[in-house]
Amino acid sequence: MRRSGPISLAMPSFGGAVRSLILLNVGVFFALAILSWVSPGLHQLLTAHMLLEPLAVVRGEVWQLFTYSLLNPGILSIVFSMLTLWFTGALLESSYGSRWLTELYWFSVIGGAALASALSFTHVFGLRPDAVSAGVWGGVFGLMVAIAMLFGEQEFLLWFLVRIKAKYMVAIYILIAIAVLLKQSDNFGALVQLSGAFAGFLYVRFAPRRGLAHGLSERFFGIRNAYYRYKRRRAARKFEVYMRKQNREVHFDKDGRYIDPDELRRNPNDKRWMN
Repeated sequence: MRRSGPISLAMPSFGGAVRSLILLNVGVFFALAILSWVSPGLHQLLTAHMLLEPLAVVRGEVWQLFTYSLLNPGILSIVFSMLTLWFTGALLESSYGSRWLTELYWFSVIGGAALASALSFTHVFGLRPDAVSAGVWGGVFGLMVAIAMLFGEQEFLLWFLVRIKAKYMVAIYILIAIAVLLKQSDNFGALVQLSGAFAGFLYVRFAPRRGLAHGLSERFFGIRNAYYRYKRRRAARKFEVYMRKQNREVHFDKDGRYIDPDELRRNPNDKRWMN
């Protein structure tokens, strides 16, 4: 259900999929921090294969489309990204559910990374396929775009200082990312964020209301049931032919279900059989 107008600016609830995503990111952040202290060499090797690098993805390291989002470069980055994930994710989860939020987040993370990696080979805006990116902002941008599309009139505290509507807040974040992309200071990282926002837009616009997993499962079971109905009708036609050869008549309906001969002989206008 869409909402409009101001909402309470109190801290949102911390639970469900939002809590799981935040704990995952924070847990990996501290695990890698401890690893860098215990074994710097292993930490460097591990992070080198977790960063998003289009050339490495093309060479087969496709897990980077996912793992890059678990690498946060510093304390300030993870603090602000987790706060944004908390505020935006809590609102979306309360209205659309945990499964929908989780799918939206990871669709933005992976879809944004895949799109940005493909665009890096075009060399537009000075992009290079050997550039690297890391951070959770690709997924967070997808959530923010969803907020702008579904709750554009809701009000937030931008950087905890300025009261602003969601659609304007998201526009500011996107404009900052575009400016970074054009200035080519961290253009690949900015492209990942913008691609994540675009992936989030596609998910909100085209994904089923109850999520992709539910939509795909319904489609699968629909195809499976249609196949079973086809087999039943086919078997019914074969049985009719066989019984005809035995000088007996049997009948099945269009779904392959057997029709009782008494039903065929009964006068549909005769209501006495109902008593």
